[in-house]
Amino acid sequence: MKYNLDTYRFYANEKTFSFIIRAKVRMKETVDPDALRRAVNTAIKRYPYFAVEVVLGDDGGYDLIPNGRDVVVLPTSSKLPQLGSEAANRHLLFVDTEGRDIFFNISHSLCGGRGIMPWIMTTIYQYVVEKHQVAPDAPGIRKPNSSLLPGEGEAPTIDMLLDEEPIYQYKSKNPVTMIFDYLNGMFNPFMRKPIYYQFTFNQKDVMSFAKENDASVASFFIVAVAKALDKLLPEKHKVIGAEIAHNPSKDIGMPNTHCDILSHVHIDYERELLKKDMEMLGTITRSQIILQIDPSVSNYQLRQRFSFYDDLDRVTGLKNKREYYAKNDPRAGKKAQHGTFIVNYSGMMDWGEVADYVESYILIVEGHILLEVTSMADKIFVSFMQLIKKTKYVKAFGEVMDELGIPYKIEGPYPKNMVKHKLPKQS
Repeated sequence: MKYNLDTYRFYANEKTFSFIIRAKVRMKETVDPDALRRAVNTAIKRYPYFAVEVVLGDDGGYDLIPNGRDVVVLPTSSKLPQLGSEAANRHLLFVDTEGRDIFFNISHSLCGGRGIMPWIMTTIYQYVVEKHQVAPDAPGIRKPNSSLLPGEGEAPTIDMLLDEEPIYQYKSKNPVTMIFDYLNGMFNPFMRKPIYYQFTFNQKDVMSFAKENDASVASFFIVAVAKALDKLLPEKHKVIGAEIAHNPSKDIGMPNTHCDILSHVHIDYERELLKKDMEMLGTITRSQIILQIDPSVSNYQLRQRFSFYDDLDRVTGLKNKREYYAKNDPRAGKKAQHGTFIVNYSGMMDWGEVADYVESYILIVEGHILLEVTSMADKIFVSFMQLIKKTKYVKAFGEVMDELGIPYKIEGPYPKNMVKHKLPKQS
């Protein structure tokens, strides 16, 4: 690839969807904006690959250069700055805060849910230092003065990937794709209402149930959402499809890379199957995940993605590049494979004593019936995102939890408050 791997998502059309990640960290006390501002601008020095701005290359392609300006920290409002704009000091990230909440906004082109968490945790660690004048014991958090881990600021290349036939190739059973919800959520101003709910679970409740039913945290929530939708969708829809992202960085020898390199796992459930017990569904789901995250499968998907980027590099002119991206993006268009819903799990993060100061943290992105699952200390958090304001989906999800005997707390709905990018244009 000619350009930085972190730049290619900039070519995507943001007319209806925003390609950013917005993370919410709720503290146990009201946030001190001045201490937060100091913490944010101390922590960012640890992450030079995020302290960047976008420029245009000679052939009209997007590139990144270092940005030494301060990261903007401002009050939360309905009119937040676009990423890359002058109001954001041309950064592709900024932080806003209100009450006990701290929101971290960053371009999805720079990282995914896994890549954003070290920066957030370093910032919150430093915030605790700044506000409380203590140094929490948190060995799992990268400190502001620590060195980059091996490969942390680097991107994988196509020559690092396996070049062999995958042991498995997903063949879609044509699951229902909630197309009318998406159309209303994208184009109907009377129906569009991008919102999220927040669920909080005791980790031991979920982990114990998952262990007893041959499941993992990820497969447990996948099955729960599938069973919730089985309660709601008309019987004419014969298949409900799940999708979950997988980060194969360890498999290619780059476990520390910040880059958003993902393959995707698809699990199709015929409606009769969803009437089976949780243990059988847990076994089926977990086995499909294990099969589809095999390096031969994930590397095959990445090769297709990287080959697409190589082809894009051969196109000249920004307008032509954006048109080529829109027509040939393997994740979009007629050849793209989509499920009915998405569940992503970023894994357990070790906050150490910093967790004593934090009540919760969740990830917020664009999508409909999309769940982001995060975990800290003895809690599991789920952000349940929708494009339209209908309560039936979260109610059905809650009913499934009630039937399984899993207690939870639900909050919301909250507006997503997503921004977009302000990128340079070719003259």
